[in-house]
Amino acid sequence: MVRRASVLGFALLLCLFLTLPACAKTQSVSIDGDHGKLAAVLQTPDGKEKYPAVVICHGFASEKEFAPLQNLADYLEAEGIASIRFDFNGHGESEGRFQDMTVPNEIEDVKKVYAYVRSLPEVTTISIAGHSQGGAVSSMIAGELGEKIRSVVLMAPAAVLRDDAIRGNLFGVHFDALNPPEYVEVFGNHKVGRNYILAARDLPIFETARKYQGVACMIHGTGDTTAPYTYSIRYNEIWPNSELHLVPDWDHVFTGHEAEVARIAADFFIKVLKDD
Repeated sequence: MVRRASVLGFALLLCLFLTLPACAKTQSVSIDGDHGKLAAVLQTPDGKEKYPAVVICHGFASEKEFAPLQNLADYLEAEGIASIRFDFNGHGESEGRFQDMTVPNEIEDVKKVYAYVRSLPEVTTISIAGHSQGGAVSSMIAGELGEKIRSVVLMAPAAVLRDDAIRGNLFGVHFDALNPPEYVEVFGNHKVGRNYILAARDLPIFETARKYQGVACMIHGTGDTTAPYTYSIRYNEIWPNSELHLVPDWDHVFTGHEAEVARIAADFFIKVLKDD
């Protein structure tokens, strides 16, 4: 009788466990990217069996641990929205050489991450967020994937990168735009390869992005001297279902406002994805 009761008790506990909603979880995952393995962090919410997800893209020479992106992931998790943030090839913990990084191969990285998230049975819809160069990449992904992207947030999108390559000016380092060198060294030790410059010169950023017709949000500081806020104004002009947040004096990396920019982004996603 005691053994039978124990077995029944275990069965009831097992049944209860299997019917409980999934618990919040943060896990490291590895995804095949365009130039090797991509290191990623997947955050899933507590208490939901199904949930929307946001792919979060960092900027040039940055990484997935960039504070606004971590804050965004945490805010989303608290509101029942999953996220995945990752290091692009040649960045952070991902494989690949920084000098071989180009915007086109970052676009391919995002497509690989998108495919991974799409394969997760709990995910209902997929949105995307990006900072700086990751913002420009996100806008092009939205244009390429169209309705497969539920919503978009761009934080200080660096669509200026094409114009900079044409002018032969990369973060204040000047070069021959018609005949770029093997690499341009920026920030002291980051070598930007010739292929990056050649690809950037002809990059159809807005031509591709304008194909996206979904909802979007741009957040940009007027004190941004790296990627002028006028580029976010242009996104707002080509995307009829978008909103624009111009914040006085904030710089390109939102110094001192890391939590605030993440809150604006999270609130937009929460508003859009509440029924997903």
